[in-house]
Amino acid sequence: MNFKKHKFQLCPIAAMVLVIAGCAPQMHKPSSLCPGKNSTAQALSILKFRSQNAVPLRANGQCRLHYYVDQKLRKENFPVKLWLNPPSEIYLQGDIAFDPRAIVAGLNEDEFWLAIKLKEVSTYWWGIWPGWACTESLNINPKLLLEAFGATQLGDEQYWSLSNEDNFDVLTKHNGKGMVIKRLYIDSCDYLVRRIEYFNADGQTVVVAEMDKYKQTAKDFFVPGVIEVILIAGDKDKEAFRIVLDSVKPAVFSNKQHNILFNRPKPQGFEHIYKIAEDGSMIEQTQ
Repeated sequence: MNFKKHKFQLCPIAAMVLVIAGCAPQMHKPSSLCPGKNSTAQALSILKFRSQNAVPLRANGQCRLHYYVDQKLRKENFPVKLWLNPPSEIYLQGDIAFDPRAIVAGLNEDEFWLAIKLKEVSTYWWGIWPGWACTESLNINPKLLLEAFGATQLGDEQYWSLSNEDNFDVLTKHNGKGMVIKRLYIDSCDYLVRRIEYFNADGQTVVVAEMDKYKQTAKDFFVPGVIEVILIAGDKDKEAFRIVLDSVKPAVFSNKQHNILFNRPKPQGFEHIYKIAEDGSMIEQTQ
């Protein structure tokens, strides 16, 4: 992999590959049969209600990943800390080789960022996210993590349709041209989202997120204890990361903590810095 290119496509990302050992995760299977919702509006109203009840959280857990550098496999299993501030802010940091911020990913109302400082990789990616449509452009994607935690903006009902498959209510989102861009699989019994599929402009599935082991953290709000994200890159092996949380607690952020966690940090000390455009292309920048 060539980190010296000044401009290249990042959909899928060509700079670093994070791979979980084994095959795709098995989606949670409902333990009993329950009737689905009668309308798209009814299904969306429940998800919106849950999202509106989201509370700030702090979580600790473990992340397992494999990554390739110059076609050589590296393996890591490291502790992570995660902070959620609904509806639009999330921050994750991973502790590798005694560096508590070896991997940092974040998102606020305006920007997203991913910073990786390992022996083999020293790269910082960032961009403006409201118009960012390239979901598969980052392996550790803060926007996707935010949605996996249920703090997401569902938008207008007119872009969604409802179906039922194997005791799951399936909400499918279309863009203004009628193309499928996202699909949610919701357990008909507890009405928790178990799977999110993201599609590219060609209608192909490019990212799959699986959520399981939900924990109630506030009234009418639940967060997954296990999140596994798989990036599907054509004929390549499936790329992914898996996070297992062992502690999830409500949090209160002071102004100082909020500024530290949810403002994009300056990209200092990185060998490579890339700004990602809306289409997923990126341009290398200087310090």
